[in-house]
Amino acid sequence: MKILDKYLLKTFLITFTTVFVILFFIFILQTIWLFIAELAGKDLDFGLIIKFLLFSMPRIIPLVLPLSILLASIMTFGNLAENYEFAAMKSSGISLQRAMRSLTLFILLLSIVAFFFANNVIPFAEYKFINFRKSIAQLKPAMAITEGQFSDVGYYNIKVNKKSGENGNKLTGITIHKKSMNGDGSKTVIKAKKGELISSESSSVLQMILNDGNYYEDITPKKFSDRNKIPFAKSSFKKYTINIDLSQLNEVDVDKEKVANTNTMLTVNELNYTLDSLNKNFKTEVASYSENINLRTVIENKTFNDIANKEMVKKRKPLPSDILSLYDNKKKSEILRTASSNLSSIGYSIDGSKINLQAKQKNINNHLLAFYDKFVIAFACIMMFFIGAPLGAIIRKGGLGLPIIFAVLIFISFHFINTFGKRFAQENGISPFLGAWMSSFILSPLAILLTYRATNDIGLINMDVILAPFQKTLQKIAQKFTTNKKTTT
Repeated sequence: MKILDKYLLKTFLITFTTVFVILFFIFILQTIWLFIAELAGKDLDFGLIIKFLLFSMPRIIPLVLPLSILLASIMTFGNLAENYEFAAMKSSGISLQRAMRSLTLFILLLSIVAFFFANNVIPFAEYKFINFRKSIAQLKPAMAITEGQFSDVGYYNIKVNKKSGENGNKLTGITIHKKSMNGDGSKTVIKAKKGELISSESSSVLQMILNDGNYYEDITPKKFSDRNKIPFAKSSFKKYTINIDLSQLNEVDVDKEKVANTNTMLTVNELNYTLDSLNKNFKTEVASYSENINLRTVIENKTFNDIANKEMVKKRKPLPSDILSLYDNKKKSEILRTASSNLSSIGYSIDGSKINLQAKQKNINNHLLAFYDKFVIAFACIMMFFIGAPLGAIIRKGGLGLPIIFAVLIFISFHFINTFGKRFAQENGISPFLGAWMSSFILSPLAILLTYRATNDIGLINMDVILAPFQKTLQKIAQKFTTNKKTTT
């Protein structure tokens, strides 16, 4: 049996390693494609680009590892079944479960390694990745600006004719369009003959010093009739300084959420500690705000009732149902106006606090999802093996044809359900636990079903169950036809 276990383990490891390397290379190419705008034409040497990619590689493992296990399992067991090696095993009294024993132990060991990798290596790589991008922006600030075309940097669109200097800090022929804060286009244009970029590792601000230029700004008159004249202001300068936040240089749309959130850079223990603090802060803020709103309402009611009580004490009458009837029309108008203003103020306060609390809850959900993800990847390795191995034994096809189709369909379903569950959990539609484990809960019955059918030599689809009703119907029709034929004769 040790010979068989070694043979199966060797066959699986060769297939798994080949598939993993190919898929990893494909996903690396996808990463390069996503960050090509950030890497290309930015005066970065080959070493920096390699370092950039090395820090981004660990985040690919949670995608590549389950898919590699699934495809390798289907191919390995499909080849064994296709070459009648399983038939030889079964004739020798070796069941599918016994044949899977050594590989199951290997997959369990691999899932443990995957957990520690997701808990330690990926957070460290995320931290290094984000800080490396920031250090690139600080050491080579000119990477954000490309020669001969407009580059979007924060609130500015910057174009330079030529860059020079050791790090490309010296600029010539500068044109800057400043974006309007109102979102109605660019109304400010700055042109300069020369300029220089100055940054420091200890500073988060990039300074752009412009020399010998002009400043143009469109002016919007208050009178609508004067707007057709399109007035503008022009001024010249010998030296003009623009401060740019370096965080703007690190923005990449496809990865903005990962850069903004630090939950991917924390281990399980750190996430536990952070979640405890976030939950306490959230509960404290909810209690404080509810107490504040209640206190404001009580004070306003008490003040209003005290005024009404004084009026009734003077007249020595009980309080009427309509308290406003105690006042004249002018006083009624003031009271109603004050009440309306207070209601609007409280309404705006509630809306603002609601948005703030929703953002805090979303942050908590993101941290919970990051916490559960470290366990999901370990379970996904085991689940994909118990889907792929029985499926390969059932379809009896190896190679790269049918196994790839089944693997891609299963993995796309897994990834789609996983993404949908996380997005829904982020918006507090479902609990983060259910959102993170949704794909595992849905596909686990498939793994159990396939393992059962493969162990009992049942096909992927039992055609007898499907065709039995049609066969019975055809038999009844044939019997009626024969009886009618006999009666006519």
